[in-house]
Amino acid sequence: MAHHKSAIIRIRRNARHEAINTSRMSRLRTSVRKVEEAIAGGDQATAVAAFKDAQPELQRTAGRRLIHPNAASRKISRLSARIKAMSARA
Repeated sequence: MAHHKSAIIRIRRNARHEAINTSRMSRLRTSVRKVEEAIAGGDQATAVAAFKDAQPELQRTAGRRLIHPNAASRKISRLSARIKAMSARA
């Protein structure tokens, strides 16, 4: 257990930030999963709509440094390419 006042405050702050960051990452994973499910289902219109929701989530998460900005860009690029490939197959 921490004995210094600053350490006690830091522990509380870390717990608060951990809860917030866990929520943000969960929201990000959910939005990306919705895009991937729409792609797997073959529904391009739903995939495009889900992608429009997921893209800002990815960028926001990267802006807060919860994921690396390059990882966010890579995910956006790959999801976009998979959606575009759907129209080529159809």
